[in-house]
Amino acid sequence: MSRNTVTHLIHDRNARGQTKIGWLDSYHTFSFGNFSDPNRMGFRSLRVINDDRIVPGAGFGTHGHRDMEILTYVLEGALEHKDSLGTGSVILPGEAQVMSAGTGITHSEYNHSQTEPVHLLQIWILPDKQGLKPRYEQKAFPIEEKRGKLRLIAAKDGRDGAVTIHQDVNLYTSVLEPGDVINYHVQPHRYAWLQIAQGIATLNGEELRAGDGVQISVEEQLEISTQVGVEILLFDLG
Repeated sequence: MSRNTVTHLIHDRNARGQTKIGWLDSYHTFSFGNFSDPNRMGFRSLRVINDDRIVPGAGFGTHGHRDMEILTYVLEGALEHKDSLGTGSVILPGEAQVMSAGTGITHSEYNHSQTEPVHLLQIWILPDKQGLKPRYEQKAFPIEEKRGKLRLIAAKDGRDGAVTIHQDVNLYTSVLEPGDVINYHVQPHRYAWLQIAQGIATLNGEELRAGDGVQISVEEQLEISTQVGVEILLFDLG
């Protein structure tokens, strides 16, 4: 289910697809796996937003990707990553990881903890060209840089310390506390997607909850606030 406002389209959290097996509970904003919806095939270059919860000690075994920019953003817990480039790392809350699959890469992702679950968003973005050299990048963004303001964490030019992605996308994150307000202007001929990662937000007077996504296709002034606390991702898309 989606609902229109005057200027944007809200994709309801309850209309997402779901994959639930013993070790994984995953919600799919866009068509993924066995979830297929012709109205949810992605938006601009944004192709996948999966909201994953993985039980302690479990995870995705080695599998392959090609020609995709794959971003991982951990909300709670810790995710262990290994790939065919020789990278081995643990991704913690506040860190952004990007893996450019390019001509081909294999990797595995596991809950690093044997006692605590991990909660993450995995995002797939179509690259601006195929056949790129595979690469990996991971950076930490302290909470102080995100509290009450937007922090750029991924961009085509890697400016301001963001990770680099091969697409005309600026990805921001913010953590808002009760009473905080941020404003953002979606420029003419640009597009935006707002994802509510945790908590409850108000966008231009409309209440949004964790899992909701908002598709913005026209120039618009966004006012985002909260009365209870929220963590958001905001994609500015070409």
